[in-house]
Amino acid sequence: MIQTKTIANTLKYITLLVGVFVVLFPPYVVIVNSFKADEEFNTGSTMALPESFFNFDNFKAVFERGGLINGFANTLIIICVTLVFNILFGTMVAYVLGRFDFRMKKAVFALYLFATVIPGITTQVATFGIIKSLGLYNTMGAPIVLYIGADVIQIILYLQFIRNIPVDLDENAMVEGASLLRIYRSIIFPLLTPATSTLIILKSISIYNDMYTPYLYMPKQALGVVTTVLMRFQSLNLANWNLISAAILLILLPTVILYFFLQKYIFEGVASGAVK
Repeated sequence: MIQTKTIANTLKYITLLVGVFVVLFPPYVVIVNSFKADEEFNTGSTMALPESFFNFDNFKAVFERGGLINGFANTLIIICVTLVFNILFGTMVAYVLGRFDFRMKKAVFALYLFATVIPGITTQVATFGIIKSLGLYNTMGAPIVLYIGADVIQIILYLQFIRNIPVDLDENAMVEGASLLRIYRSIIFPLLTPATSTLIILKSISIYNDMYTPYLYMPKQALGVVTTVLMRFQSLNLANWNLISAAILLILLPTVILYFFLQKYIFEGVASGAVK
């Protein structure tokens, strides 16, 4: 019995060590290669430590050649505008679906749920045509419109919270003469702050990490975001992997910092929504 338990514990720790290695090995390769000069990278092993961790030439080249600052700026604009409309539309639609009874209500909600299970890649041809017909191709409006309309997860998230807000609050406010808009603005919206915090974090990280949408709808160099900046360090036959590693490291920093400072809000918001 003791021997069986020892073997089980040994296998458990081996499995954990393998998992740690799988998770940490890619960041290790990125970090060590981001400090290597071209000659050192081309002649040495990609897993070897760099000659110096104070070689910041790659990071300087990323900012100068890749336009990383412009990429951060474009990404920030897209995230901010998208979040404003996501929060506004998400809370309003959830307020209507969670508070009022009307004909076809269940059908509307079912359509929102159905939209979440449709793979986005299956509608790309039609979506691309719509974006071009609206004159949004090669503008920041293209990803903003897609991020706002193509993802309805915020509605489901807000519904989990709004259904737990007592209806008595609405009725008391109506007795005092408050309009539906005033109830939404003064009562419902403030009480949805935990869900809003969760949405801001999850949506920001999702947009920040997305490469496909900006690459497809914003090919103009001036409209590059942090993910498409990486493509400027590779050509058809050659890639500057040390510069790409430096760019990846710089791009990762904001999300890592955001996660460490706000992870409790992610867990609290998701867990709270699940319980409600």
